[in-house]
Amino acid sequence: MSARSVATVTDASSTESADPCCAAPLPVLGRDVTVPLVTGGEVTYAALDYAASAPALQRVWDDVAAYAPYYGSVHRGAGYLSQLSTDLFENSRVTVAEFLGCREDDQVVFTRSTTDSLNLLAAALPADCQVFVFETEHHASLLPWRDARVTYLNAPRTADQAVATLERALADRDPYGPALVCVTGASNVTGELWPVKELAAAAHAHGARIVLDAAQLAPHHPVSISELDVDWVAFSGHKLYAPFGSGVLAGRSDWLRAAEPYLAGGGASRKVARRTDGGVDVEWHDTAARHEAGSPNVIGVYSIAAACKALTEAGFDELVARERHLIAKVREGLAEVPAVKVLSLFGDDAPRVGVISFVVDGWNSSHFAAALSAEYGIGVRDGLFCAHPLVRTLLGSDPQTQGECGAPEAAPGEKSLNAIRVSFGAGTPDEHVERFVRACKELVADGARWNYRTEDGRCVPDTTAA
Repeated sequence: MSARSVATVTDASSTESADPCCAAPLPVLGRDVTVPLVTGGEVTYAALDYAASAPALQRVWDDVAAYAPYYGSVHRGAGYLSQLSTDLFENSRVTVAEFLGCREDDQVVFTRSTTDSLNLLAAALPADCQVFVFETEHHASLLPWRDARVTYLNAPRTADQAVATLERALADRDPYGPALVCVTGASNVTGELWPVKELAAAAHAHGARIVLDAAQLAPHHPVSISELDVDWVAFSGHKLYAPFGSGVLAGRSDWLRAAEPYLAGGGASRKVARRTDGGVDVEWHDTAARHEAGSPNVIGVYSIAAACKALTEAGFDELVARERHLIAKVREGLAEVPAVKVLSLFGDDAPRVGVISFVVDGWNSSHFAAALSAEYGIGVRDGLFCAHPLVRTLLGSDPQTQGECGAPEAAPGEKSLNAIRVSFGAGTPDEHVERFVRACKELVADGARWNYRTEDGRCVPDTTAA
C-alpha cells in the first residue's frame, strides 16, 4: 500500500460556483449535515467558524481512511506496517517542507498545534534573548515567551506603521544579544494580511530573527519561508483542513539543535548509557527527532501532508480568487446594515483573508451569535478570540482590561466588550455567506424570534419559552 492520490469527491452543492469567475468550493466533511432550528424544522449547517477549526477536506479524510488499516508504530518496528508508517511519516515531512518552500538546511518539526510549536521555539531560545511581539497577536504567539525579555509593541494602524514601529524598537535594543520577532501572517480577528516580508527585512537588518505565525495565513495563501525570508513558520493542521491535532514548526535548525529536547524520552535520544557513578549519559538527536519524543501522531501528520497536497493541487490562485469573491459578498452585505461595525486595524482597503469580526449596535455579541445558530443554523464565534489586547483596542476600551475567550456574563440586550467573528475558506459555498448576510439583516431589522438566557457564561435559547 502507498499513500495513494484520492480523486476529488463532489456533490450537487459543490460542483458549481454562483460566480462564473470563481472555482467551486472544495468538498469538505459535514457539507450535508443538517441541524435543528429552535423555531422548528432543520437546515443544512453553515459552518462559518473556519478561523477556529476548518472542516476536514474530503480528500484528506479519504487519504487518511486509505492509510488507516496499515497504521503501525513509527521508527519502532521491523514489521511491514511499521516500515510503511515510518516511510509515510518521513515523506509527510518532505511534503510539508515543499509546501512551505523550506531551505536546504531547514528542519520540519511536528508538534500538536501552533501553540505547541511556538512554545517549543520559546524553549529553544538562547540565553538572554529579547523577544519583540505586537499586542495584536493571538495568545498562541503572545504568551509563550515567559523566560525571555519581552517587548510588547502597540497595535499599528497601517502596514507601514507596523514596520516603522518594529524598526524603532529594534534600533533601541541591546545590539549584542540575540533577538526574535514574532508576527502573525493574517490576523485571527480582522483577517488583515501583515507585511511579513518587510518585517522580516527590518528584523534581519537589526540582527534579529523572525518567526511567522501562519495559522490563519497558510490555509488561505501560499507561504514560502525562502520567499518571505523568515526564520521559522508555525501553523496548525486543524485550521488547514486536517484534523487529528497536529502542527508544524519549520525553519532554521541551529537554535533547535542547541536547545535541550522539548520533551525528554524515547525517540529524542540517540544513545543512553549508565555511568559508573550510577547516573545516566544521554546523547540526543540533532535532527527534528530531538523535539519529537514519544510515539508521534502519524495520522495527524499524514493529514497535514494530505492537506498540503490538496491545496497545492487545487491551486492557490483559484482559491484566493474564490475567497475574495466571498469576502466581497460579506463585506458588501454588512455595509448595508448601519448597526454593524466591522473591526479593522489597517482600514477597509487592506488585503485580508476570509476572517471578519464585527459588533452590532444594541446587541450583546453572544446573543447575536446564539440567534444566528439557533434560528438560522449558522455557526460563528463570539468573544475575544484569544486575542484580548487586540479586540479591546479595536473596541475602543483599555487593551489591558482582562477578559475571557468565551462570552462574558452578559444577558441578551446588555452591552458587552466582545465581538462576533465570521470566517470561511476553501469549502464554503455561496449559500452559506448569503444566508449569513440575510440573517444579519433580519436580526437587526426585526430582532430575534426566540427568547434567550445566559447559562454558564453562554447565551442560549430559553427552551422553556412558549
